[in-house]
Amino acid sequence: MKTRIISGAVGVVILAAVLYFHDTLVLPIAVALMIAIMLFELLRAVKLEKCMPILIAAELYGIAVPVLYGLFTKFPVDGQEVPPHREFYAWRYANEYNIYIFGIAILCASAIFITWLRKHKEIRYEQVFFVLAAMLLVPQSMTTMIRIERFDSENGLFLLVMGLCGAWIADTGAYFTGVTLGKRKLCPEISPKKTVEGLVGGIVTTGLVYAIAFSVFYSRFEPVFFVVGAVCAVIGTIGDLSASMVKRQIGFKDYGKIMPGHGGLMDRFDSVLFVLPTYFVFCVFTVK
Repeated sequence: MKTRIISGAVGVVILAAVLYFHDTLVLPIAVALMIAIMLFELLRAVKLEKCMPILIAAELYGIAVPVLYGLFTKFPVDGQEVPPHREFYAWRYANEYNIYIFGIAILCASAIFITWLRKHKEIRYEQVFFVLAAMLLVPQSMTTMIRIERFDSENGLFLLVMGLCGAWIADTGAYFTGVTLGKRKLCPEISPKKTVEGLVGGIVTTGLVYAIAFSVFYSRFEPVFFVVGAVCAVIGTIGDLSASMVKRQIGFKDYGKIMPGHGGLMDRFDSVLFVLPTYFVFCVFTVK
């Protein structure tokens, strides 16, 4: 427990430092580093971390997505002033970003398929398509951290913190509710410690935190604040269980050991991968 607490505290300090420099290239670089580690952990899970062509291809695309996005949304294009909602600015004017990322994706995917063709006796199709899915999901989802921060030049940091809280508060609320009231197992074969009562506790806790935080920050209350928090809690649980199911089928306890007592980054950000895109939709349609 002591190791887990110390490791978690160090992680919080690092995250706080990154968020402090959120309006610089520190955030895209930090996201790129996290993506690189998470992809390595996933490739290790399917025993392809030592296949250098596939590893390099996956990592290249993973790093390119947040770094290029950070560059294109940070600086004005064609001398035009950046409006408050820079996310829309990026999609409207920075078509070059989409072209570059599409080109890199095709290049990296081709390298993976060529490697598969050369080593078809050693590499199975399940491994290849797992890598392709991870290569697309993890970078695009984690880059949503930058999308959220860049979405609103004034309130981006608050929105980003709440997006991360959408995953982690639910986990905390579910844990304490489950320990106190948990009786009925949610998915005993996938995650033995999760309970139905814990899930409900996580949903209610996240909904209340969202309702209070957004109401105070924007000086108004809207029922959608609670609803979004509750939805994020459900989506986060789905992400957590999905990652746990992969570990169960592969035979892993943790994806990595980079955070002693917590496992790897995939173990800490599995729910975040699902929550952030969902939360970003909320930002686009409801945050004014």
